[in-house]
Amino acid sequence: MSVDKSTLEAKTREGSGKGVARRLRAQGLVPAVVYGKHLANPVHVAVDPKSVRAAINTPHKFNTLISVKLGGDTHQVLLKDYQMDPVTREILHVDFIGVRENEPVKVNVPLVLTGKAVGVADGGLLTQVRRELEVWALPNAIPEKIEADVSAMKIAEAMHVNDVKLPSGVSIKTNVNYTIAVISAPEAAEAAPAAAAAAAAPAAGAAPKAADAKAGGDKAAAPAAAAKPAAKK
Repeated sequence: MSVDKSTLEAKTREGSGKGVARRLRAQGLVPAVVYGKHLANPVHVAVDPKSVRAAINTPHKFNTLISVKLGGDTHQVLLKDYQMDPVTREILHVDFIGVRENEPVKVNVPLVLTGKAVGVADGGLLTQVRRELEVWALPNAIPEKIEADVSAMKIAEAMHVNDVKLPSGVSIKTNVNYTIAVISAPEAAEAAPAAAAAAAAPAAGAAPKAADAKAGGDKAAAPAAAAKPAAKK
């Protein structure tokens, strides 16, 4: 399994707030924070936003293992989150999560369906319900993607997360065997019976209504006929 690694230079920063952020941006830098359960306190740094983009410009993207160099120290991190200007699309702030090589981390990995499903060949529609899987893996063993073979799936069948063969060293912790893909019947095949049923419903209901109308007419005529002799009196 290939592992993408990047290096990112950082500078120590003092203070926080909009004023500090403006001064950093004037230098071509943005504020960043390194968090981690093994750190006594978060580490506040300043980084080049262009270098951040370059660091995660790998097939692993956010799951790229980054070495943040800060003076004589080096922090192994993953990019956890970032803030972006909605207009200029420039990075404004970055959060890193510190990791250790011997401790699994929780990450989201893209899910890719492979193979030609039997149900699709028969005219069914394959729908991918999940595009990512939340997995646990060592930082050096995070897969670029996880593949699931749908070749054997037939119409009206579903694939669940427990059906996925995970790479070595990767695990999923969930109590729910949720659906990741399903093959539904062709829309035309489903629509035809529904249309026929809908068309038949008014015809079936027409006869009773007509009968009720006729019965109602007879009932109305009977009192009228009975009233005629009374009028002669």
